[in-house]
Amino acid sequence: MSKYDYLVVGAGITGAVFAHEAAKVHKSCLVIDRRPHIAGNIYTKPVEGINVHVYGAHIFHTSIRRVWNYVNQFAEFNNYINSPVAIYKDELYNLPFNMNTFAEMWGVKTPAEAKAHIQKQIDAEHIGTPQNLEEQALSLGGRDIYEKLIKGYTEKQWGRDCTQLPASIIKRLPFRFRFDNNYFNDRWQGIPMGGYTKMIERMLGDTEVRLNCEYKDLIAKEPDIADRVIYCGPIDEFYDYKLGRLEYRSLRFESEILDEENHQGNAVVNYTARDVPYTRIIEHKHFEFGTQPKTVITREYPADWKPGDEPYYPINDDRNTALYTKYEDLAKGEGKVVFAGRLGGYKYYDMDKAMDAAFDLVERELGVHIGE
Repeated sequence: MSKYDYLVVGAGITGAVFAHEAAKVHKSCLVIDRRPHIAGNIYTKPVEGINVHVYGAHIFHTSIRRVWNYVNQFAEFNNYINSPVAIYKDELYNLPFNMNTFAEMWGVKTPAEAKAHIQKQIDAEHIGTPQNLEEQALSLGGRDIYEKLIKGYTEKQWGRDCTQLPASIIKRLPFRFRFDNNYFNDRWQGIPMGGYTKMIERMLGDTEVRLNCEYKDLIAKEPDIADRVIYCGPIDEFYDYKLGRLEYRSLRFESEILDEENHQGNAVVNYTARDVPYTRIIEHKHFEFGTQPKTVITREYPADWKPGDEPYYPINDDRNTALYTKYEDLAKGEGKVVFAGRLGGYKYYDMDKAMDAAFDLVERELGVHIGE
């Protein structure tokens, strides 16, 4: 007989939600993760009394009521509002693009003036049907916005010139004709007080967790360890890449402790010029209004992905979408394995969307409905 009802591969959001709900209906779970810690990419660790977002900034935001109600069972959220700023050469602008941005860039004072300025720049480009990302951005926002706030940042993110990127990457530009620096439009927003790791710890509760544990090594030793498997790892890795490798963009982080109380005055500062190698600097203490005598900053560098690197962002182009579909077809033939999460489904999720998808998984697999 199997030792567990479920083996959950991955101790991030999806795995933690599933394990918590399985325990409530008296299903035994073993959660494993190849990393030495729980919480996946939302893992936070204390450094100098500051909760450091080890895998990049994560701000919880949602308009999904059942997600907000659910997550508040496990954490108290502060009232942090994400209001990043962008630095281009010696100029500083508020994000998202809003009246503060336009006032700084052009000296305009009213929405009508800003709209007129943007339209004049769009008209000057004489673009019909955009053929690449550069033309798409110019046709939506004009030359100044593109050159100062889009071009360099995007090229660093993708590792390619904007003229080599498809127009479809930018479907619209989020212009906001109000003096409003709140980056998100969602109803609820904040950071869990005490960090995300504590939140995931509470979700996992008494569920058994094994870290530094590889799925294939475990299955080789104990092939019948569980009746069912919730697999949140890379779907192509599960099949030993026999159809080919799915591609990702990756990230590299450089963190340092500074002997100063306040380095940049904001949690997130983007650097939009191409000649600055990193895309942003994160000052972690500002996520929780910290008053510690020192500070921790992290520079974030986009990186080409190669096997062995951490896969962050699926590249959902034609080639990878077609390859994922083939793996998805293979997965349909698995009797006891269910693929889930960002890597299992080869799909980028915001945290709230990952949680909502996990609720749907719980309903399909456990018959438990998580309502409003």
